Amino acid sequence: MIVDQAIYRDGRRHQCGDLSDELDALRAGAEGFLWIGLKDPTDAEFALVNEELNLHPLAVEDAVNGNQRAKIEQYESSVFVVLKTLRYIDETSDIETGEVMLFIGDRFVVTVRRGEGNPLMGVRQRLEAEQERLGHGPIAVLHAVMDSVVDNYVAVDRELKLDLDDIETRVFDDTAAADANAIYRLKREVLEFRRASGPLADALLGFVERGAEKRILSMDVQHLFRDVADHLRQVNDHVESYDRLLTDILGAHLAGVAVKQNEDMRKISAWVAIAAVPTMIAGIYGMNFEKMPELTASFDIGGTEYEYGYFVALAVMASVCAFLYRQFKKSGWL
Repeated sequence: MIVDQAIYRDGRRHQCGDLSDELDALRAGAEGFLWIGLKDPTDAEFALVNEELNLHPLAVEDAVNGNQRAKIEQYESSVFVVLKTLRYIDETSDIETGEVMLFIGDRFVVTVRRGEGNPLMGVRQRLEAEQERLGHGPIAVLHAVMDSVVDNYVAVDRELKLDLDDIETRVFDDTAAADANAIYRLKREVLEFRRASGPLADALLGFVERGAEKRILSMDVQHLFRDVADHLRQVNDHVESYDRLLTDILGAHLAGVAVKQNEDMRKISAWVAIAAVPTMIAGIYGMNFEKMPELTASFDIGGTEYEYGYFVALAVMASVCAFLYRQFKKSGWL
C-alpha cells in the first residue's frame, strides 16, 4: 500500500495532489521533488507508480520479486538501491531480515519497504525537521534511509556482542552449561548479518566514487555518504571477527566436551578394573569343583575345626580393591 506521498520544495513538505498532475508540473520545471512511500505493495499499486514514473524494467523486476542482494544500480535516468534491513528480537535472540528498495530520479524518490526490519516513518519525520539537509533533493532521502539502516546495523551489532560474550562465558566457565546448538544459532545469525551488510559496503563506496567522478554528488553529500560507509565498515569488521571467534568458541566447546568424555571414560575404566578383581575371584571359586584346597582349608583350635577359606577370599577381594582404588585416586582417574 502507499504509506505516504508528498512534494518537497526548499526542504518543506507540501501536500501531494493528483500524482500525474504533480509529476507533469515537476517535469515542466517546477521546484522540488516527489517522495512516495510504499509498504508491501500489491502488483496493481506498484504498476500504477511505475506507469507514472516510467522506472527501469530491470529495477522494477527486482522490486516485484524481492529478496534481492544489497546493491546500488545506476541507470541512465535513475538509481536503484536495495538495502537489507535487520531487526533484533530480544525474546529469541534472532535477527529478522527485511528489505528496503529505493528508486531515485531527478525529481522523485520511491521507497518500497518489505518486512518490519526497519520502518521508515521516523526517517521521513526526522528529515522533514532538517530543511537544509532535505534541500539537497532526492539524494538526501537516499542518505537518510541508508544512514538509518546502517545505524540499525550498529544497534544489532551491540546485541550480537552481548550474546557472544554470554556464550563465551558459558563455554569457558566450568559452573555454567554451554550448548553447541546455541553457538550454531548465533553463528547462523552472524551469517545472516553478513549477507545483509557485507555487499553494501563495496556498492556504497563505488557509488560515491562514481558520483564524485561525474560530479553528480556535491562535496557535502560525499562526506555524508562516506560517514555512513565508515560506520558500515566498522560493523562489517565486527561481524567478521564475531564469525571467527564463534568458530574458535565452537572448537573450544567441542574440545571441552571431548575432554569431559575422556574423564568420564577413565572413571568408568577405573571402576571396571576394581570390580574385575572380585568378579574374577568369585568366578574361580564359583565353578563348583570338588577338589579345591582353599574350600576346605581349616585349622584346629581346641578340637574344633575352623574353615577359613571363605573369609580369606573376602579379605583378598577387599584388599586388592582398596589398593586399586588408592592407585587410581592417586593418578587422577577417580
